[in-house]
Amino acid sequence: MVKILVERVFHRGQPRLLLRFPYAPDVSGRLKAEVGALYSKTHQAWYVDDVPGQWERVHEALNGLAEVPALPLERNAPPRPVADYEYALERVREKLTIKGYAASTQKTYMEQLKLFFRFFQGRRPETVDRAAIEQYQRHLVEKKKVSRSTQNQAVNAIKFFYEIILGGPREVYWPDRPLREFKLPSVLDESEVEAILRQVVNLKHRAILFTIYSAGLRVSEVCRLRVQDVDSKRKLLMIRASKGNADRMTLLSEKLLSVLRSYYRAYRPRSFLFEGAGGAAYSTRSIQKILKDAVRKAGVKKQVSVHTLRHSFATHLLERGTDLRYIQALLGHKSSKTTEIYAHVTKRGMEKITSPLDNLDV
Repeated sequence: MVKILVERVFHRGQPRLLLRFPYAPDVSGRLKAEVGALYSKTHQAWYVDDVPGQWERVHEALNGLAEVPALPLERNAPPRPVADYEYALERVREKLTIKGYAASTQKTYMEQLKLFFRFFQGRRPETVDRAAIEQYQRHLVEKKKVSRSTQNQAVNAIKFFYEIILGGPREVYWPDRPLREFKLPSVLDESEVEAILRQVVNLKHRAILFTIYSAGLRVSEVCRLRVQDVDSKRKLLMIRASKGNADRMTLLSEKLLSVLRSYYRAYRPRSFLFEGAGGAAYSTRSIQKILKDAVRKAGVKKQVSVHTLRHSFATHLLERGTDLRYIQALLGHKSSKTTEIYAHVTKRGMEKITSPLDNLDV
């Protein structure tokens, strides 16, 4: 028999009974049909209004299907006013952690909401309507001159607060997003990658850059790699809890494996594959500096970041005939549209096209 856990709470400002139980379609169906229960994705529980006689109706509906406990006498205290912005930020941080958002996403949301609250200081968030949110967006664009990427981050953070923390309906709090920019990624040709990698003499630094380019990794992914993520028998690298909290497998090249074996014998990492001070994960800033120095020594004049190596990995695979669907899986892209951008930077097929200028006798 299914065991029901009940809690008296304030949900969306109203006294409600929150019912939690393991997946049981017959129980949830009976609650929905006979008591009018609704499901809360935020709380991952079914709820009904806490009104006289309601618990008796729940008992009757679930008779013989579930073990229904006695109703708690006390109701959880309603949350403090969200005009207390520090408390509001605590609630956001807690909810982001519970829902498993990445540390970088948590940091971004918190930073954006601090700026948002500061803009409306002295005003309760419940009173900030769509017109006011659009005013804030204009402030970001016209006064702060922020990028479209930052505008989207602000929209995501604002939506999270109003929809998840305050329980507002999505159709009310839906700030307009800026039009997407179409920017081609910066890509190195293979000779430039070769020139850059040749400049790296330090074995650990060499292993790090080899890993990023050969497997198409994000800088955060190479920092989080652990020793056990290297599957030398299957020639695979396991990338765990990456963007969107997703795992994936990507390539482990023979040349990289040779470098990693030499690196392991010299450094003997225990937990993280690339350890920093005190055995912690290697810092992204250190990797950026390693690449910057190598680019300078190689005489490459392009703007190169660690992510440029990832872009170059994908483009070079495409130019060598790898199907976009495989590249999408290796990069960990959820949508094929994200991967399709590399079709715009590949030179494959262009060498067969002649410019019309070359046909003129000028």
